[in-house]
Amino acid sequence: VAAGEDPRFIVRRLIISASEDVGNADPHALQVATSAAFAVDWVGLPEAQYALAQATALIAASPKSDSIGRAYAAAMADVLKYGSLPVPSHLRSATWREKRDFGTGQGYQNPHEFEGDDFPQQYLPDRLVGRRYYEPGDQGYEARIAARMDKLRTEREQGAKPKRRPRVDTMGAFGSAMTSHTESRKRIAETEKRDAKSSDR
Repeated sequence: VAAGEDPRFIVRRLIISASEDVGNADPHALQVATSAAFAVDWVGLPEAQYALAQATALIAASPKSDSIGRAYAAAMADVLKYGSLPVPSHLRSATWREKRDFGTGQGYQNPHEFEGDDFPQQYLPDRLVGRRYYEPGDQGYEARIAARMDKLRTEREQGAKPKRRPRVDTMGAFGSAMTSHTESRKRIAETEKRDAKSSDR
């Protein structure tokens, strides 16, 4: 700052470091860095130096991990190598005819209906089955993510257990609500149109 550098460039480097160097070891670092950018725009110098200092100190003191960058690079390498691969049939949304004639969308299991909100079904294209991109490290919050992922893998090996709760067709309920909403809006519009004609007389 004293050398005359644009504070927006400084905060840009802080944002980059928050993701590139800290990552999920402390996800809060990115929030603080972007908040500092907001402060630079809305407060300006000299007061924005507090926000810059706060973000700098937090990022410097945070645990570090580059696992996110590694995961992204590995996934991007497969995209560039294999191009666009077909989504597994059971994950695809389909019309009634597509489901009937081609089996599209059939066999899908809603993970939220099972304990742990997880179900061991194929999510990657056939060519990429078995690939694991994100390998969380052992620093900070990422250690908790790693423990959760290990727990999920163990539970998948033991088999998914349905939750003991009533099944609810959420999409059906939402669709019915929207149909009712549309009909209600139409009635309101017709009433307003009649009222407008009456007031013109």
